[in-house]
Order: sequence, then structure tokens, then C-alpha cells
Amino acid sequence: MATETCCTVEFRVQTSRKCQVVDITPLVEEAVKKSGVTDGLCAVYVAHTTAAVTVNENADPNIGEDILEALERLIPEGIWRHDQVDDNAAAHIKAALLGPSETIPVRNGKLQLGTWQAVLLFEFDGPRDRQLLVTLR
Repeated sequence: MATETCCTVEFRVQTSRKCQVVDITPLVEEAVKKSGVTDGLCAVYVAHTTAAVTVNENADPNIGEDILEALERLIPEGIWRHDQVDDNAAAHIKAALLGPSETIPVRNGKLQLGTWQAVLLFEFDGPRDRQLLVTLR
């Protein structure tokens, strides 16, 4: 029976604005390197309901800003039932649409991202200290 290598690395990201995109690719790459996994899968998960993780272009930072603007236009603030509780329903909805995680193949110890792809953290209710978990198998 083959021995499996698996680990989970936790890191934190401090956001600085209410809505923001943070390229976390270097942090995820470091987790892959430390894990010793050469071929497998890398799952990146944000442990919050008002933030999201996605893979998209990083060469032009306007893409992230465009996504934030599109979500702002689609999901206005201040009109949802949950706003009566803590005034952040739009943040929850935006995060739910993008999702809390991504899974990326690992080959030869490297994330198999496309030429223009990056792992991005989307903040919708900041500034906050965000916990991310990277599990490799």
C-alpha cells in the first residue's frame, strides 16, 4: 500500500478595505512547497461567510475590481432581511455566489494554474482578519 502525504496549512490574511481582492497565490504556493506533496490536489478554503476564494486572472488587477463592481451592481446593500441583524447581507450573498473554496491540481510540486490565473481572496465585509486553510493530498 502506498503512503499518502497529506497536510493542512493555515494562514491568515488581514484585509484593509470593505471590499477588496487579495492575490493569495504566493501563500498557497508556499503551502504546497512546505507540504512535500508532489502530485495531487490543493484545496484552498476561507473559513468565513462574507469572503470567498476563486481562481481568475491576476495579470490585470482591473479584473478583480470589475468583479467587485459587477457584484455591487447585482447585489445592492441595505435591502435584505439579514440587514436588520448585522447589516451585511449583501456580503453573505456575494460570498455565497463565488464560494468559499477552490481545488487546484498539483504536479511536480507546482500548482497547475494557467498562464494568467491566480488564487484570489475576495473580501466583502472588511477590513477583517481572514483565516484560510490549504489542504494538500
